[in-house]
Formats: sequence, structure tokens, C-alpha cells
Amino acid sequence: MNLDESLLDDAGRLEAADALSLLPHTASAARQVRESWRLAQEAGVAALSADGRPRAIVVTGVGASGLAADVLDAVVGTAAPVPVITHRRHGLPGWVGVADVVLGVSASGTSAETCSAVEEALRRGCRLAVVSPPDTPLAHLAGLARAPFVALPTARPAQADLWSLAVPLLAVAASLGLLRDGGASVEAAAVRLEETAIRCRPASESFVNPAKTLALELAGSLPLWWGTTRLAEVAALRAAAMLAVNAWYPALVGALPHPAYEQAALLGGAFGAGAGGGADDDLDDFFRDRVDDEARTRLRLLVLRDGAGEHPDVGQAAERAAALAQQRGIGVTEFRLDGATPLERLASIVGLIDFAAVYLGLGLGVDPAAAPRLRRLDSTTR
Repeated sequence: MNLDESLLDDAGRLEAADALSLLPHTASAARQVRESWRLAQEAGVAALSADGRPRAIVVTGVGASGLAADVLDAVVGTAAPVPVITHRRHGLPGWVGVADVVLGVSASGTSAETCSAVEEALRRGCRLAVVSPPDTPLAHLAGLARAPFVALPTARPAQADLWSLAVPLLAVAASLGLLRDGGASVEAAAVRLEETAIRCRPASESFVNPAKTLALELAGSLPLWWGTTRLAEVAALRAAAMLAVNAWYPALVGALPHPAYEQAALLGGAFGAGAGGGADDDLDDFFRDRVDDEARTRLRLLVLRDGAGEHPDVGQAAERAAALAQQRGIGVTEFRLDGATPLERLASIVGLIDFAAVYLGLGLGVDPAAAPRLRRLDSTTR
């Protein structure tokens, strides 16, 4: 696995290699945020509040759409008076009924799981809203239900659609009283994404471009992403997803305190300091084969810190984890989510992660358009 470092500092070659135009799409995230907020308002999502606060909000979606549901859950937080449930399967849980709001989200509008759940919500008389491209099965179901429908633009690849999928859900939350100062929070997130797009632009060289720097740090390692809050955990999930689809690159995801307390054992394993016990002794062994050691794929710990919502015990655990990893010879990168609101803090790190995943994929010569897709596999494929 060889990363072409020279390509990262050649804006012309980057543009030529970017067959899906992922860099321009990533740079347009701020426009996505503002546009999606406006489209949600125009679609009439405020009508969902006419019958008062629901018992629960159930968001059904898979892939990037499922992550949009996680964004809603993390942004409204545990203090919200209404639970937000992410549902990634066919149908709906048995308890969902007329007292609940169901939000169907699909980047394609054809997801069998999401269509199944929306059909069931329609049958049970749930309050319903749908986010999908127009002229799709899911859009048709929204029409049958006379539900608010937010039409997704069809010009972007699904992996670049996170904000178009998530922001309408936040608009629903704001209309139901779960997200205060929703419009101001959305604008602050958009401004943050604009700043990231400037810092991470293709013409910016690696030594001053944080996304290119991160791509170089990730190359050749096995990333282990740990978030210190639910918001940071969602950012870690986004990181693993984008590395997979845009760079065909594996990553592990965890969170402090759980499951990081169990995953800490990885720091001494085959991808950490060394297989079996005595990892510290291995590091000090003068006679070990250092050529093999350098060629071995090693973990890299990436800690996403969210000071605004981080419990002090978790913050201390993050510091101990970073120290332990460094003692074991494992590279550590720490990020701080920055902003006055949860949405702004999430945007501050997701924008950087999205750019880094694209740069890593381009540097590795990956064509994301050629990635295998489960839904494309013939049933006879073995």
C-alpha cells in the first residue's frame, strides 16, 4: 500500500484523479447545510408539531442515512425530553404507533429497509416525514401519506450527502422543541464548514493543510478512533465510513468509556506493541528484527475530545489512553471538537475527516465509483 505523497501537493493531478468530484462536493458542505435547512422549512416539517410533542422520534435509514439519524440523536443530546431511536431494519418495532413521529431517510430513495419501515408507519397512522430524492419509491410513499417531503438533490454521490440528510431531521427536532436556536446553530455549523473548506482546499500544501496531514498520518496504519462523548463517537463513526467508501481503508471505532476499556487490549496485540504478553519488553529488545517491525501494520490511536460535553473521568481516561499508546510506540493524534453548540462542534471535525478520507483515497489511487456494493451483487454470487 503506497501513498503517492507528491499527488497530494499537486492540485491539477488531484482534480484529474477525483473522478467523482468528491473534493468539490466536500467543499460545498456549508451550502448543503443552509440549503437543506431552507428546503425543510419549505417542505412544512413544522406541521409535525401540530399534535404536540410525540412520545418518541424514530428515524429509519441505513448507511449514510442511518448516520444522519445518529447525528440527530447526538445533537439533541441526552437531555432531550423525547428519545430519538435509530432504526436500520425492515418494518418497525412493535411499540411504535400513533403517538410517535417516524422520519424516513434515504440517499437513494429505494432502500428496501426504509421503504418497509415507512409503509408500516403509514399503516399504523404515525406522524411521518420523508427525506429522499424525488421520483423514487420513498417519495411516492410520502405522497400517499401526504407527509412533509424534503427532496434531496440528485447530483451528489451518497457519501457527500450527510448534511442534506441530517439537517432536515434537525429542522424537525427544532419544530418539536428539541433543538433550541436551531437556525443560529445551523448557520454556525455552516460557517465552521466554510472555514474548514478553506484550510483543506486542494491548493493548500500538506504541511499547512490539516486534512492532507491527517491522510499522511493514516496511511499504512490501522486507525482506531475513540470519541469521548456521544457527539465525538458519531464523528468517529463518520470517519470509519468515509475511509471505507472513499479510500477502501479499514478502521476501528470505539468510544470512552465503552467499548474503549476492552479495546485498550489492542494496544498490546498484533497491531499494537506486539503479540502476546511482554509488549514493553519487545519494544526494548535490541535483537528484534527491526525491518520486520517497521513493515508491520500498526495501530494509530485517534482520540476525538469534546470538552463541552465530556465527563471529567472520561477526559482523564483519554489522557491515560494516549500516554499508554505512546509508551507502546503507537502513534497518537488528538482532535478537539470546537464550537458553541453541539452541531457546530460536530461540523468542526466532520469537515476535516471528510477531506482527509478523500485525500487518502486519491493518494492511494482508489476509484470510489468502482467500490463493491452489496445491493449490486447477484444472488448467485458466492
